Amino acid sequence: MRDTTTARRTTAAVWTAGVTVVLAGMPLLARDRLPDRLATHWGLNGETPDGSMPLWAAALVPALIWLVTAAAVTVPLMRAGPAARPLTTVVLLPLGIVLTGAQAAVLRANLDRADWHEARQPTSWVVAILVAAVLAAVAAWLLLARRRGASGGTTTPDEGTSALDIPEGRRLVWFSRTANPWLQLLAAAIGLVAVGALVALVGGVAAPGALWALFAGCGAGSLACAMFSSVQARVSERGLEVSFGPLGWPGRRWTPGDIDTARTEVRRPAEVGGWGYRLSGLGTTVMLRAGECLVIRPRGRRTDFAISIDDAERGAALLNTLRGKPPRG
Repeated sequence: MRDTTTARRTTAAVWTAGVTVVLAGMPLLARDRLPDRLATHWGLNGETPDGSMPLWAAALVPALIWLVTAAAVTVPLMRAGPAARPLTTVVLLPLGIVLTGAQAAVLRANLDRADWHEARQPTSWVVAILVAAVLAAVAAWLLLARRRGASGGTTTPDEGTSALDIPEGRRLVWFSRTANPWLQLLAAAIGLVAVGALVALVGGVAAPGALWALFAGCGAGSLACAMFSSVQARVSERGLEVSFGPLGWPGRRWTPGDIDTARTEVRRPAEVGGWGYRLSGLGTTVMLRAGECLVIRPRGRRTDFAISIDDAERGAALLNTLRGKPPRG
């Protein structure tokens, strides 16, 4: 629980700092192509701007608004208890998208204009920003609901033995999840670079060729780190199901009949070649923290599949029990 809370706080801090840098940095990077004052407000009944700010204010005011709002959202939710803390993602993610998108739209409207009165209302960009923010909020909410459902509806056997005596007619399910906060932090940091490149691309503040390469490279790197920064394992009558990342994808599955043996084993990153999804002489290891791992030997294979996950002994015990039971209809 402590690792999860630390990872959540660290990710929120990185996201807050990154959005601040993007908001304040974009106008300054494009200052040679912007007028002395930037159009920042357009009337509801026309495309002509009716409000402006000097360049320094257009850079600092959105950043300050973001910092104050993020603090007002994060601090109460973090103090409210474990149940409320995940809501920080649901709130901060779309809010950051709205502000960075709005800043990019303002820059695009003012880019290469001699005077701020020449800027035109970026209606299409505003609509696209709002749609992206709504989709981000929905995705964050669905992810939160999925995690709560996975962690709240399972039971575990009481004894950590090599096999368990399950009463007739009773079904047991074991579930465990482990995350590496450092890999999550790396994914967030690289993802912020990708977001910054995309916003700069939308705002037209730099050459598109280099920005597309930066966005594609950092986006792929962030996705890879996020995908293998956490792992969830579930043992039930269907067998062992392992899924990766915040969305539970990709995943692997073995039925009880596909498994020859299940056991626990202590492994360390140096023994398997590092962190993440590793291939070594020991087989395949999902290494997120050093220590006890759930290890299975798939039927017909000479190598093992291991997951560094909490409560591995109970998972192995339940798997060994299920391997000796006929499947239910």
